[in-house]
Amino acid sequence: MNLKDSVSYLLARLTTAHRNLLERTMTEIGLHSGQVFVLLELWKTDGLRQVDLAERLNLAAPTVNKVLGGMLEADLVTRERYENDARSTRIFLTPKGNSVRGDLEKKWAEVEEQTVMGLTETEALILKQLLAKLLGEV
Repeated sequence: MNLKDSVSYLLARLTTAHRNLLERTMTEIGLHSGQVFVLLELWKTDGLRQVDLAERLNLAAPTVNKVLGGMLEADLVTRERYENDARSTRIFLTPKGNSVRGDLEKKWAEVEEQTVMGLTETEALILKQLLAKLLGEV
């Protein structure tokens, strides 16, 4: 088997290119790509415990802590001690964290458009379904 013809090789190249596109696009509105996923989770459920945020994002706690550090500095979130456990913290959106939603959604639509450019509507739908299946979300 030629490794360059494998699904894993093609998927790795695609994810790298997509991550770079996402990073470039989100930088235009002052965000890093990792912050986007934290914001998405907090817009669904504000005040998540940091450990729950790490679990939802399938990331190690130190990685989430690093992302949150940048978000705290940018005044996108605040961190408060969890009332039942002094070692645990909850993460809350600030007004600024809530206010970037419109810009983020606009930029996300641009990324989505570039991602499926060259595909038919049917191909884009099939790709979405296949990716969801590979992620175990179907």
